[in-house]
Amino acid sequence: MKKDFDYIVVGAGSAGCAVANRLSENNKNTVLLIEAGRSSHPISRLPASFALFIDNPMVNWRYRSELEESTSNRAMPVPRGKLLGGSSSINGLVFVRGQKLDYDTWAQMGNTGWSYDDVLPFFKKMENYQGKKSELRGDNGPLKVSEVSDRNPIYNALFESSESLGIPFNEDYNGDEQEGIGYTQTTIFNGERMSAEVAYLKPIKSRKNLTISSNSLVTKLLFDGKTCIGVEVKNKNKIFSYNASKEVILCGGAINSPQILELSGVGNPEILEENNITPIHKLMGVGENLRDHLAPRIVYKVIKPGVAYNDKARGFNLLKQIANYIFKKDGFLTLPSAPVVGFFKTRQELASPDIQVHFIPYKVVLNNGKRTLGKEPGITCTINQNRPESKGSIHIKSNSPEEHPSIKFNFLSNQLDKDTLVAGVKLIRKIMQSLPMKEFCDDEIQPGMEFSSDQDILQYIKDKAETVYHPVGTCKMGFDENAVVDKNLKVHGIKGLRIADASIMPTLISGNTNAACMMIGERCADFIINSQ
Repeated sequence: MKKDFDYIVVGAGSAGCAVANRLSENNKNTVLLIEAGRSSHPISRLPASFALFIDNPMVNWRYRSELEESTSNRAMPVPRGKLLGGSSSINGLVFVRGQKLDYDTWAQMGNTGWSYDDVLPFFKKMENYQGKKSELRGDNGPLKVSEVSDRNPIYNALFESSESLGIPFNEDYNGDEQEGIGYTQTTIFNGERMSAEVAYLKPIKSRKNLTISSNSLVTKLLFDGKTCIGVEVKNKNKIFSYNASKEVILCGGAINSPQILELSGVGNPEILEENNITPIHKLMGVGENLRDHLAPRIVYKVIKPGVAYNDKARGFNLLKQIANYIFKKDGFLTLPSAPVVGFFKTRQELASPDIQVHFIPYKVVLNNGKRTLGKEPGITCTINQNRPESKGSIHIKSNSPEEHPSIKFNFLSNQLDKDTLVAGVKLIRKIMQSLPMKEFCDDEIQPGMEFSSDQDILQYIKDKAETVYHPVGTCKMGFDENAVVDKNLKVHGIKGLRIADASIMPTLISGNTNAACMMIGERCADFIINSQ
């Protein structure tokens, strides 16, 4: 079966939903949005669902990285959303734009139009911020963003401890300055998840010019010479072809976008030929430049009763939390993955924060991708370097679109990354061992103070750290030999094809990537609309 559309958007994740919404605003445009996963899940609106979805094959691709010596030969979990809304429908709901420096660096690399001043209007356009009004924040966009409602005395102690070390309380880390510690801004509104699907698709599903096709796996892009003219899709074991008269916009994310390009014959010819794929277009950077946030987790025992959710959300108390959610839309089930975040400098001479810390008011137990509450009360501090320099790759293993690609992170290959994470652990220890925290915490459970030297801390990171699920960069924007798209997100050397997702980021931003992906979708749609 063949059908024609003006635009085909591949992938209904954070960026794809934004692209489909904006392109279909003009009823003269016919838009097809294709999603490999299901349309929804009955508990996806529940914020706490992130813990249940983090390794659930019904809504999660459940990728695993290759075994690498630098991370003690562990297959790290790489969860990615497999439903409308993509990873925004299963993530930890933390809303971070990143630093001004992140985007100014992109522009400095030659990507004009991507400085902070350039992208700010698109962040404002997409958000409906429920907090304090500011010229830097949007209040009329589709995505409702609100500050976490949970209040806990241990949070105040964290703020006091940080301030005693010269780290300020920051009311809005998405505002003028990122540095400091404060309450997390979330994609939660009235106790419910605000995914890209909820924000961008749900209000417009009745548009007659928009077709949404879920459970549809794009097997390859279709070309006429060096022009992308459509896609081939597998649905219920049947193959369909869809033609795009204007453009195809690839929004598969940092893993699936390079995979689809390689399956279609675009990439490194050697890799393509090894997998019995005829090269159509040589682009050496496809699948390269992979970056992610590697994060050691430091856990402290909480000694004050009624503070940690290990006590407040287990057994009979969990029933109380469920009732609290049903009747008040409040409590444990409305928490994001971390209700307090900090952006810190490990060295005072730095121009901006080089680490991010998620503070979680319970002991987290991670076991091969699954996330559960520990039995004993604790507080978990997850530390990641904002802008890691270590780069890996993602490449296909065969010509089958169903086979997961090879993910090689190559973590800790850069000395700066090692030094920054070790320094981050030391800084968090200072905060957690300061006087205001003594009332709440005592022993460091994980890794424990016997890991005291830099070498000990680094070994712990190699043995235990996992990612915080922010893969980017595998179809990077730029103009060097490893660039895949230009500043307008057009694929180099190919007509009719753009990429809009985390894969185009030249460098990793300072924070969680969901907000930036939606901004990239908004930016891409604007490029297309202004070129019509």
